[in-house]
Amino acid sequence: MRLYLRSRAVPGTLAVLLAAVAAVWVLAPEEGSPHARVPVLMAPLLVAAAIGASLHTPSDELDRTAVRPWWPLRLGHVLVPVALAAGLFALVLPGHPAEFGAPAAVRNTLGLTGLTAGAAALAGARASWLPPVTYTAAVYLTPPDAGAAAWWGWALRPAPEGAAWTVAGALLCAGTVLFAWRGPWPGRG
Repeated sequence: MRLYLRSRAVPGTLAVLLAAVAAVWVLAPEEGSPHARVPVLMAPLLVAAAIGASLHTPSDELDRTAVRPWWPLRLGHVLVPVALAAGLFALVLPGHPAEFGAPAAVRNTLGLTGLTAGAAALAGARASWLPPVTYTAAVYLTPPDAGAAAWWGWALRPAPEGAAWTVAGALLCAGTVLFAWRGPWPGRG
């Protein structure tokens, strides 16, 4: 297990995760600030990118020919860091839950990590950070209109909106299952 964790840079991923949580705790704007969305988007994005970077495998040939199935390790590899990050964000992030507080950061952590895990399975772990970064930049720079906002702009929606949680949960489930079943894209991961 220790070799698995070290070969996939999980200790470095956990260090980035803890640094992101510490930065949110120290640098988060006060409640009601016009910059309240920034930590709710950027800290989960940083965590998702760090998790995505650790989803590579140094020897995909060995992984494919192993006697034991890899899907339980891959599933835990995604779910344990995302659960840790979501729990820590829930503890340290200030803000009113009806706007852009801890629940929105938890939702964004779940959704962006699912997007990252799916990208690792489809394009390789080294490129898995691109879809979440592209999505976050697009939705932050060009907010969607009110009709599609809950589905397309789920990361910018206030915390209690059920449709935004549905999209984030679906992304987490789909991306995690795809990565656990398939692993990172061979040759690039």
